[in-house]
Amino acid sequence: MVVSIPNLTPVQNASVNTVVERFNVSTDRLKKITEQFVIEMRKGLDHQGATIAMIPSFVSGRCTGEEKGTFMALDLGGTNLRVCQVNLLGGGEHTIRQQKYVVSEELKVGPMRNLCDFIADCVDSFLTENGLGDSNEPIQLGYTFSFPILQTSINRGVLKQWTKGFNCTGAVGKDPTILLQDSFRRKNINVNIAAIVNDTVGTLMAYAYKHPNTTMGVIMGTGFNASYYEDMNNVKKWTGDKNQEMVINMECGAFDCERRVLPMTVYDNKMDRESINVHQQLHEKMVAGMYLGEITRNALLDLVDQQILFGGDSSKELNKNWSFETAYMSTIEVDETSDLSDTGHILESVMNIPSTTLADRQIVKAVCHAVGLRAARIAACHIAGVLTHTNKLGEESIIAIDGSLFEFYPNFEKNMSQALSEIIGEESRSKVKFDLARDGSGLGAAIIAMIASKH
Repeated sequence: MVVSIPNLTPVQNASVNTVVERFNVSTDRLKKITEQFVIEMRKGLDHQGATIAMIPSFVSGRCTGEEKGTFMALDLGGTNLRVCQVNLLGGGEHTIRQQKYVVSEELKVGPMRNLCDFIADCVDSFLTENGLGDSNEPIQLGYTFSFPILQTSINRGVLKQWTKGFNCTGAVGKDPTILLQDSFRRKNINVNIAAIVNDTVGTLMAYAYKHPNTTMGVIMGTGFNASYYEDMNNVKKWTGDKNQEMVINMECGAFDCERRVLPMTVYDNKMDRESINVHQQLHEKMVAGMYLGEITRNALLDLVDQQILFGGDSSKELNKNWSFETAYMSTIEVDETSDLSDTGHILESVMNIPSTTLADRQIVKAVCHAVGLRAARIAACHIAGVLTHTNKLGEESIIAIDGSLFEFYPNFEKNMSQALSEIIGEESRSKVKFDLARDGSGLGAAIIAMIASKH
């Protein structure tokens, strides 16, 4: 992908191309990443402690869509906490009442007890506002907790590590269900946590409620992860009943922390060094919305340092870590104005760059495009990997995807499709359908709470 910007000298254009080219991922590289991904998946199914954890979710069997009942769900994993009441009506239909509460930065890194008390207070006010919780029977709740948990049963597990900017003390190595149930008890809230659910597992179950042939649940938003159905005969580390199908929470954002195949650039390395989980979640860091803006910012500063961008001038805002948001990239990517005025607005009014030329804006647009394109292409590899591992190539597959990046980032789905076609061939790709499963994890958690409360 050669960029040629009219008002730049050949030398300047060459420098811009050097930066943009670093984000190029060839078809060969995509195939290598996919092959390595399948190898790592199989290691994760074989033994504990592998890079891709491949965690059994204890959710076995598939939805029929005929399940009925009223359940609560919590969804914690990003900026917001969602509290939902889900009514399963059968026939793949449901109604949902929900309320969002903002999780402050302070709560994300403070003591775990404070976070649990905050969640309990939100549940309490939701129950009060909606006139619920008066019965003597405890309300059954599914808790979507979107962090790596080694599950020991459907409602028990141990937090392995924090991701996505959370870093509460007193939580790693402990059971998040017990910690939250304790807050409910202290505050006399009559709610039982029937299941702890990873958001990808919730997304898969939610979509399968209406479309039983859903193959995978994927999150592509602030963070990145996936789940799929596995025949437990293939899981050597599993000591329970082998003759069943179970959803596996892959925790595939951790893929390739050994740096074997992912095309890390100097801009990725800098972002990784300055993140709170250094050398972890490298796959997630190249794909997820939390990180793309920061990678772009690092690349732009390189061009500023070479005096090719903004006449060599930066700003306090642009120099600040994590200040360039992925949402800005979306706006810049769709900017079709003749003078790229939307891009100019972000650079001058938001990032406080003193002034920008059309060439500056064209350079910024080219860099945003390169980073966004790479993310979509690399994001196709795990889907190709799962289809390969499960021998589903050439079969009809629905991939349910939730997350702001997939939903809102320009051409993300198209670029993923194109990369998938390069990896598995157009004929196999034409059988794969990507579907947006918006806010699926709340509905999914309620379905899993229903499955759990029946056992």
